[in-house]
Amino acid sequence: MADKDFKDLNKRELVDLVYKMMDVDDANSDELPPTEQVRAVHNKLAYRAKLRKVLASTVSVLIVVAAAAVLLSTLFLPVIQVSGDSMEPTLSNGDIILLVKTKHFSTGQLCCVAWQNKLLLKRVIGLPGDKIDIDADGNVSVNGELLDEPYVIEKSLGECDISFPYEVPDGKLFLLGDRRETSIDSRSSAIGCVSYDQMVGKKVLRIWKAKNQAE
Repeated sequence: MADKDFKDLNKRELVDLVYKMMDVDDANSDELPPTEQVRAVHNKLAYRAKLRKVLASTVSVLIVVAAAAVLLSTLFLPVIQVSGDSMEPTLSNGDIILLVKTKHFSTGQLCCVAWQNKLLLKRVIGLPGDKIDIDADGNVSVNGELLDEPYVIEKSLGECDISFPYEVPDGKLFLLGDRRETSIDSRSSAIGCVSYDQMVGKKVLRIWKAKNQAE
């Protein structure tokens, strides 16, 4: 048997050849390839089998990790992309942020709310029972205390059709966008105060800043 023919043997053919070597007479042993060649091909086949096993195991691990990441993102740490400019300058269109799901919010926190099959990013201004007041210049007071809002560049009464002072209903949150002149939020009866069940989570950090935005 020529070397090139022997090297092309598949696993089954190699096994048959080994059995033939076990049964052949010494006088006919010259018909068989050297033992070193048999060992070399055996090692090559063993390596291939081991490699396939390692690859299969790696793929399985990657699938499990990917599934765990999706589950984690869905249940505890949603990742969303900012759409629109209602939260400028804090967040810009195209930014990607990480949220954490929670039912505990405090004044000033940036949060995400589900509204009519959309996700809105707003800031918590009032909790249940708080009394909200906004004057004609856009200054916001909660329970008689003027809020310090460094995240707002230009104050404005904005899109508002509710009367002040306004008391936040039980189980609801009063939300405002940072860009007060154009943001549609709890000042408008179109959205109003939102329930805790509508809250997707609060912002943890920004993990991507849109390239077209300056730092």
